[in-house]
Amino acid sequence: MTVDALTDVAGLRVGHATRSGGGWLTGTTVVLPPEEGAVAAVDVRGGGPGTKETDALDPRNVVRRAHAIVLTGGSAYGLDAASGVMAWLEEQGRGVRVGAGPTHVVPVVPAACVFDLARGGDFRARPDAALGRAAVEAAAASAPGARVREGCVGAGTGAVAGGLKGGIGSASVVLDSGITVGALVVANPAGAVLQPETGALYGELFQGRVEFPEPRVHENARRRLAEAAAKNAPPLLNTTLAVVATDAELSKAQAQKLAGTAHDGIARAIRPVHLLNDGDTVFALATGARQLDEHPLALNEILAAGADLVTRAIVRAVRAAEPVDGPGGVWPSYEELYGASLGESHGER
Repeated sequence: MTVDALTDVAGLRVGHATRSGGGWLTGTTVVLPPEEGAVAAVDVRGGGPGTKETDALDPRNVVRRAHAIVLTGGSAYGLDAASGVMAWLEEQGRGVRVGAGPTHVVPVVPAACVFDLARGGDFRARPDAALGRAAVEAAAASAPGARVREGCVGAGTGAVAGGLKGGIGSASVVLDSGITVGALVVANPAGAVLQPETGALYGELFQGRVEFPEPRVHENARRRLAEAAAKNAPPLLNTTLAVVATDAELSKAQAQKLAGTAHDGIARAIRPVHLLNDGDTVFALATGARQLDEHPLALNEILAAGADLVTRAIVRAVRAAEPVDGPGGVWPSYEELYGASLGESHGER
């Protein structure tokens, strides 16, 4: 049984740690591979990234596997969450072995952050090592193949998507070859996720399954969004983060290609993307449970699926988000503005 999420890739677990209220609106999300880690790569295309340990994932460098991926709020401050994840992995003896002792390891924990500072009202309320530890513990405690909570949780808690409330989304597919591909996204872009003329989500236009909102509803939504924007501070920095994973056996170079083409999925759902005030970053993981066909073009179906899943995950993130009206700003949700008009329910799983 599949759950249409990143966790359909056997061995991957996802954990969220969320802080909201009392000045907080942020969190951390951890993707936890099997104990031995997973082949990992990254592609950074935003002009304002905040990352940690991404150079280690270059195919030219010695590190082959990552032992966790950290997605976090808090801008560069929030990267401290990775320290809590590393400490937990060290206690479990997970990492690159560098000595004879059971905990003589150095965990490889790449991380990337989104900008959500002060969205709960307090600029200093941001993820730290304790929140990172809580997220990895939540991942470790989850059942294999567990559903992934979507919307305003973990790293998506304070996410904003072009004036709408953003969040976490996930999706997966099993290919005809039997290979599974999954994606998880933190949708926090400076660009728009909806077509200004109609109110339709760009990602749904690409998927060809869009139902256009009624013009009257769209006009009301545009008015609401304009009113909210007038109350909020101008957006300074944003970012869309993604983890794309497969159970296929990939080299680091192939995984890097997967991370790169997955950015196409961001471009289909958000306009514009990869701006100077975005830190758009995609990680790729390969667990190696299934052998990839030796044909030189066998990777293509995984590349295409990864991009499609990122688009779908962004749509799910925006659909699952809940509105916020607090001391840090006002951000309506897409469902609040358009859901009743479309006669659909896309709540958080």
